[in-house]
Amino acid sequence: MTGKGKTALMVAAALAAGLTQAQAATLDSVKERGVLKCGVNSGLAGFSIPDDKGVWKGLDVDLCRGLSAAIFNDPNKVQYIPLNAKERLTALQSGEIDVLPRNTTWTSSRDTDLGVNFTAVNYYDGQGFLINKNLGVTSAKELDGAALCIQAGTTTELNAADYFRKNGISYTAVVFDTSDQTIQGLEAGRCDVLTSDLSQLYALRIKLSNPADAVALPEVISKEPLAPAVRQGDDQWFNVVKWTHFAMVNAEELGVTKANVDSMKGSENPDIRRLLGEDADFGKGMGLPKDWAYRIIKHVGNYGEIFETNVGQGSPLKVDRGLNKLWTEGGLQYAPPIR
Repeated sequence: MTGKGKTALMVAAALAAGLTQAQAATLDSVKERGVLKCGVNSGLAGFSIPDDKGVWKGLDVDLCRGLSAAIFNDPNKVQYIPLNAKERLTALQSGEIDVLPRNTTWTSSRDTDLGVNFTAVNYYDGQGFLINKNLGVTSAKELDGAALCIQAGTTTELNAADYFRKNGISYTAVVFDTSDQTIQGLEAGRCDVLTSDLSQLYALRIKLSNPADAVALPEVISKEPLAPAVRQGDDQWFNVVKWTHFAMVNAEELGVTKANVDSMKGSENPDIRRLLGEDADFGKGMGLPKDWAYRIIKHVGNYGEIFETNVGQGSPLKVDRGLNKLWTEGGLQYAPPIR
């Protein structure tokens, strides 16, 4: 190898080492900055949307609030950065945000090709179809020749193409940049059907002038595990984000809620005592205080609480827990133990 070639390799290695070192300091950067930069949807009811006072709310927002609570003992030290589907992963890669809990599907290519790691699934979803009742269709297999409203930069596009091809039917894609534009397109008659994750269909349906006019077809055509993502190369931050979700799931399973968490500190149940930092220090390995999980539950709540408030029966969406029930109730939400 020539001297010039060796020099080039040394420079590349130094840059890679520098990048890894920079990425490995996310938690330190957040602490020093005094605020968490959280990438969210620009406005998706139930997941991330500002209310009439500009306060962000939603299932994904509560993940960010949980992180802030664990780090600062304050759920409000968060800067929410709204992102559309096309720019969300770039914002994470570039360091514009610290974490991306923006209803993003965990796929193999995103996980291996883009320099990001998905942490833990905070919502199990699947793609469906929303139509106007007047279309007179009862199955997605009757949509031959239909015009589909689809959001660009999502897994929705490929899933729709696969489904229609497998069933030998055709469609015309009407592509929009934002989810709001897709529901406006459906209401304006620019397409016959809107296809997206079912969670998003629920959220968009309530934006129609008459939501009762729209109905979801029975088919669910894909697996859409939605999970917060972080940059690769920072295992500590990966663990912090992952265990923030797991703490909320474990809390629900153990019956620890926002309302009773203080009294639960006196519990004799060893699992509860470990969760709340009463026995041993399970925050130390993540660079967090001993009571990190207590802070999350005290300020934000357990997984069941944030689900019901944001997307479940206590919300306008009224989504059934379904696959997002705890594993003890036949669902897929399952957290490793804190021990």
